Amino acid sequence: MRIAIVGSGGVGGYFGGRLAAAGADVTFLARGAHLEAMRARGLRITSPKGDVHLPQVSTAADTREIGPVDIVLFAVKLYDTESALATLPPLVGPATAVIPLQNGVDSVALVTQAVGPAHTAGGTCYVSAVISEPGVIKHTAMDHLIFGELDRVRSPRLLAFLEACRPAGFQSTLSDDITLDIWTKFVRLSVLSGMTAAARSPLGAVRDEPELWQMLKAAVAEAMAVAHAKGIAVAPSMVEDVAKAYSALPPQTKSSMLEDLERGRRIELPWLSGAVVRIGRDAGVPTPTHAFINAVLKPHVHGSA
Repeated sequence: MRIAIVGSGGVGGYFGGRLAAAGADVTFLARGAHLEAMRARGLRITSPKGDVHLPQVSTAADTREIGPVDIVLFAVKLYDTESALATLPPLVGPATAVIPLQNGVDSVALVTQAVGPAHTAGGTCYVSAVISEPGVIKHTAMDHLIFGELDRVRSPRLLAFLEACRPAGFQSTLSDDITLDIWTKFVRLSVLSGMTAAARSPLGAVRDEPELWQMLKAAVAEAMAVAHAKGIAVAPSMVEDVAKAYSALPPQTKSSMLEDLERGRRIELPWLSGAVVRIGRDAGVPTPTHAFINAVLKPHVHGSA
């Protein structure tokens, strides 16, 4: 099985690196200093689950160097989606599945427009990982990869990918309802990203301040109401489920949006809290907490000079 990673940052670099360490045929599409570092020194993952160093990894700066593969993990930042979609066609063969692992709920439709429904699957993940320096992925918490066919069939291509994931050391799930899983992640992540970024603090600080913790729960309830208005049956226990899950995470856990904010990079706000507000407005669902998060973070959407 040939696997291409389009977007080799925290998400793509982590899961791709674990797959490569387990013996999978993985090629990383990257650019700039990160690409040069991987070509010179390989890929290193630092993780509480154990560090990994791959002295040599297969890399490319252009998908035409890679050619058709079996699986594409599409993990670019949301603001790079349009340009990255244009690079996909050389990777697509007769049975290729492109699996978007981006945040938000818009990616499946965009990938479908780019490569067609036959080559589009659904995907999401739970992982806290960033590029700490070129060629190095810092993983701090969670590592669950979830994927599935949009028609809910357990296809041979995704069953084969599941088998490739099993020895890689992260949790992998072939979903029976990937649309529900994508929306469940959206409810959870829009809150984690928004609250940690708005508070400029890791999760532990949000958890330890009662007013922020109540604000987080209110944001979960709003996002859950938006999902229900769209006909997505996210669990009615979502507020309690998220509170329990976030209580168990390490206090230093940061969302990728907070990491980007701290580094002066562009942030994915329009596709997270911004999307909760937009979809809620269209569905007639009030979202005051996410509206506040969206307002206070808007000046930072394009990064700092």
